[in-house]
Amino acid sequence: MMTRLMPRWLRSGRVLAGLAIVIVIGVGAIFAPMLAPHDPNDQSLIAALLPPAWAQGGNPDYLLGTDSLGRDVLSRLIYGARVAMTVAIVASLGAMLLGGTLAHIAGYFGRSTDWLIGRAVDVWMSFPPVVLSLVLMVGLGVGLPNVILAIVLVDWTRFCRVLRSEVLVVRRRDYVTAARLAGFSHWRTITREILPATAPLLITLVSLEMGIAVIVEAILSFVGLSVSAQTPAWGQMIADGRQYIYEAPANLLFPILAILISVFGFNLLGDGLRRSLDVRLTAAGRS
Repeated sequence: MMTRLMPRWLRSGRVLAGLAIVIVIGVGAIFAPMLAPHDPNDQSLIAALLPPAWAQGGNPDYLLGTDSLGRDVLSRLIYGARVAMTVAIVASLGAMLLGGTLAHIAGYFGRSTDWLIGRAVDVWMSFPPVVLSLVLMVGLGVGLPNVILAIVLVDWTRFCRVLRSEVLVVRRRDYVTAARLAGFSHWRTITREILPATAPLLITLVSLEMGIAVIVEAILSFVGLSVSAQTPAWGQMIADGRQYIYEAPANLLFPILAILISVFGFNLLGDGLRRSLDVRLTAAGRS
């Protein structure tokens, strides 16, 4: 009985599993000062490169060991989740707003408007995304707001290209034509008639984009073009850990696992939402 009362998207195992992963990481990011056992920047050269607590030579005070400067790996992972989740949420929403708005304008008005936006997307997508992000970061400078801006400026095209095709299909439906004949303004037609039909795809794209944003931020922090050195980030931890891969392989393994789990959670959530919210897939499954 309770299952029937739940929204359809909450009945999906993929959605629940992905949501659980994202919530755990989000809780860790929000309550990092309370969950982290140490200050992420506290150094203890005497305790440098300690293995995890369960390994030989480990210290129970440092559950996942320490890095080359004696900083607690677990604390840095928890604080690094703050950077990853901030970028994932804010950058994805920014790319969605920019790309989604242009997609609805292009698909709804068509003709020269669609042509201009389409050519802009083609030109922008001709640049490799990672290279374009690096170039933008060199020009913008280091800092979390600049990382978010760079990802928005690169990834808005993903939303625009995919959503434009969906808007073109929805625009030809009878209820949209009826709305226009009834005297609805362009704004009202887009927001009241077209947007509800494209919202499931939009939500799915946002959840998938969050995983992409985590990877891009990790790449930028790996090369030193993301946050400052005093701010823990997973890519930064990978860059530090690779220098001591033989002495302390765990320092490289744990941030990589954190990125993989985060991206897996977002992708699982996105795939589950797509299967649950897409009417066509639901109808095909029932038949």
